[in-house]
Amino acid sequence: MKRLVVLFLIIVGVNVLVRAQQNKMPTPAEIAQKNVDDLEKRLKLNGTQKSVIYSYTYNQAKEQADLIKRQQAGNSREEDVDKFYKLQNETSKNIRNVLRPEQQTEYDKIIEERLSGKGLKSKNKKKKKGEEEEVESDIKGLLSAPPVEKQNQ
Repeated sequence: MKRLVVLFLIIVGVNVLVRAQQNKMPTPAEIAQKNVDDLEKRLKLNGTQKSVIYSYTYNQAKEQADLIKRQQAGNSREEDVDKFYKLQNETSKNIRNVLRPEQQTEYDKIIEERLSGKGLKSKNKKKKKGEEEEVESDIKGLLSAPPVEKQNQ
């Protein structure tokens, strides 16, 4: 009887390990589609805007996936981190150029929510007793890359 229980636990453990390894990163196409779907809900995008934004987000997700794979393999460089964030900023800027002015203000709010970690889920949560309200900051400084200073070494 003990052997059966131990054998059962081993089988369950192996099954859990196999399933954990099957959880992989979403593909760039899945990431791009999710981004476009989220933006479409909030910004009411037309067909042209959706296809252009999909193209921008797909290219960003593809390049960032390559950077992540390089980092996981241990071959990352310091400039890869800069490139990662530069891609995000460029994509955001390109998306803003596609949007109408009223959509741009809503897009800025979406980006601000993403950067602050707030989403639709956290808006509906009630503040617990004794919690302080979180202060939001402006995102304009995060959308442009910081100036590069030359260092003499």
